[in-house]
Amino acid sequence: MEKEVLKEPMFVEEIIAIIRSGEPESVIADRLGDYHENDIAQSLEELSKEERLHLYDVLGAEWFSEVLTYIDEPEEYFEELGVDKLAAVINEMDSDDAVDLLEDIDDDLKDKIRPILDEDVRADIQLIHSYEEDEIGSLITTNYISIRRDLTIKQATHELIQQAGDNDNISTIYVTDVHNKFCGAIDLKDLIVARENASLGYLIIYSYPYILDHEKISDSIEKIKDYAEDSLPVLNSEKEIIGILTAQDIIEAVDDEMGEDYAKFAGLTAEEDLKETTIESMKKRLPWLIVLLFLGMGVSTVVGAFEGVVAVLPIVICFQSLILDMAGNVGTQSLAVTIRVLMDEELSAKDKAHLVIKEIKVGFSNGLLLGILSLTFLGLYINLFKGYTLGRAFMISGCVGVSLLLAMIISSMVGTLVPLFFHKIKVDPAVASGPLITTVNDLVAVVTYYGLAWILLIQIMT
Repeated sequence: MEKEVLKEPMFVEEIIAIIRSGEPESVIADRLGDYHENDIAQSLEELSKEERLHLYDVLGAEWFSEVLTYIDEPEEYFEELGVDKLAAVINEMDSDDAVDLLEDIDDDLKDKIRPILDEDVRADIQLIHSYEEDEIGSLITTNYISIRRDLTIKQATHELIQQAGDNDNISTIYVTDVHNKFCGAIDLKDLIVARENASLGYLIIYSYPYILDHEKISDSIEKIKDYAEDSLPVLNSEKEIIGILTAQDIIEAVDDEMGEDYAKFAGLTAEEDLKETTIESMKKRLPWLIVLLFLGMGVSTVVGAFEGVVAVLPIVICFQSLILDMAGNVGTQSLAVTIRVLMDEELSAKDKAHLVIKEIKVGFSNGLLLGILSLTFLGLYINLFKGYTLGRAFMISGCVGVSLLLAMIISSMVGTLVPLFFHKIKVDPAVASGPLITTVNDLVAVVTYYGLAWILLIQIMT
């Protein structure tokens, strides 16, 4: 019977209906085969405990291991599965997924599961755990096809078929020499269409890219993105392939790296999630807040040094926030542009100089335009609503306009030079976070504004 193509995303409801249909397990399994594992995973929370237990039997360990990788909080199903079934599921998982799942299991249950895991699964998990969290080796999976270079086309095809029973990442076949050293890769399509009597050597891409296991994830992201392969081999110091990075691993690595940078931009020491306690969140936020508190005290101290200006001409304090806000905004814009450029490109000294000059030009141009607007509109405002003479009003607004211009130029330069400096000393430029740059630029803006007010207004007008 021809099956109808589903036109609307009502998959979860349909899956639940199939599970509750009361049909034989073989029929339910056949019908569920038309749905993606992610949709089956989403249906679990809508089922009763008895229905889920029945579903575990229907799917079996291998199929349910794929479903479990799509569940955000799998720990709530561990007790239902029991030790033996959970171990059977982990045995069927890719090594990287097994490592992720074990992190969600409490220590008591983990101690019961470990002894009954397959020996090769334990070895793969131990291998991944031997790497630091920020190293490429911590992301690998051992789900890949590897063949020897000295095989014939027929032997290579036979080896592929044999290994495909346990490994489903088959689009790229990795090739090793007689000493088990990585020497290249073969595209599955090329092997399929190759003539039986052709040499396997003609199919091998000897310059196929690879990554070393102890490379830092943050340092490898751009290299991984540039090659845009479905998977990349990971080699140890002996040039032996120990695993691969799949497209999914690559996406997760990029996502994690962006999450870390976003946290740093927000002034956090690490990412947060909804499961964290108040104390854990405080620990991540407090270090930067303490630093910013003392920087803020510095800004306040500088403002206090100009209290004589405020005493003589109180109106200048009305426009302090305008200067500070614009300086902070401009600095953050330059910071974002600079970090993005540093992430995407390897810059020469000439390129860095060009970037600094460009940001200063942008800051000058925008500052000039906004300074003229400030001079004009604030001058009229001070004259009409504050009772100052026209000349005196435009002297004050002119001071604001010039301060705005200088503050924006300096802030653009600071927002560019600070991340470049951090990059030079091998510190993540994202550490130059929005709050830090904003506070530094506040200090710059305060000195610029009140300094000019002292020179242009107090010394000249009084």
